[in-house]
Amino acid sequence: MTEQQTPPQTPQPPTKAQAEDRFKFEFSYLLPILASMLFGLGCAFLLSLQPEEIIPPVTPVPETTPGAPVGNAIYFVVLLAVAASIFYVLLKRRSKRIIKALIVVALTTASLLLSFFYLYSVFDYFAPEWIDLILPLMIIITVVFDLAIFRMGSKVRNIVIVLLGGALGVFFGSAIPWWSAVVILLFLAVYDVVAVYKGPVGKIAQSSGLDDLQGLSYSFKDIQMGLGDLVFYSMLMGLMFKTFSPNFYPAVAAIVGILAGSILTFYMLEKKGLFPGLPFPIIVGLGAGFATALVLGLSFPTALF
Repeated sequence: MTEQQTPPQTPQPPTKAQAEDRFKFEFSYLLPILASMLFGLGCAFLLSLQPEEIIPPVTPVPETTPGAPVGNAIYFVVLLAVAASIFYVLLKRRSKRIIKALIVVALTTASLLLSFFYLYSVFDYFAPEWIDLILPLMIIITVVFDLAIFRMGSKVRNIVIVLLGGALGVFFGSAIPWWSAVVILLFLAVYDVVAVYKGPVGKIAQSSGLDDLQGLSYSFKDIQMGLGDLVFYSMLMGLMFKTFSPNFYPAVAAIVGILAGSILTFYMLEKKGLFPGLPFPIIVGLGAGFATALVLGLSFPTALF
């Protein structure tokens, strides 16, 4: 979800000064998205150094089961919907301590998990004799990560969130089989529209609840974007990287497509003030990656529906 950081609109017609202060798209707004995906590209390279078996599956339905992509997509959508609803209820009850505790646990767990897999890839490939350093480095990285998110200023927090989005998205892109990942992304693009305009995500944003969800969104200039958007952009890019490697053109095309979709999203944001961040980037990014793979004659994994 992408949102302007502006005070609530008054019912009176906007003055000339207010009109000039409205959000207007600039290409600089793409920088955090691009930075997240480029960092994710480096993470994807690290994971490619290891056999696929090192990444545990994160989908409940095995890919060999007929209908697995749809089942896994429904699972992810329900999971996100339940999580968003819980946060909305807690915000309405002003349970800020519980909210912060949940965010701390979630992000700390994510930091430990990602630190392990990326450090293991580095040490196992480049310096196996130092592999015993993984555990202390995991702890150090996680402590620094938590301090950056919850104790340091907004600039440091935003940088860490942008990098986290890239690393976590690529992990999902590696842990989820091709067709399940594609269907999950499409389902999430549809769900994002419903969640922003009719569901808890939009209600949280309209009530300025995002300010209480530090670590789950980032601010850049006068917009605020959810961590989930960055995660799923990088998931799409990482999926293309993993599936068609060593041919990197589909991944590059996906990045270009996501940026193009983000431009469309920002232009819509100019008009609406609140707009779902997934539909355009996911659809254009998937289309660009698919089209590039087809043009190059690359083979696709077999689908099981």
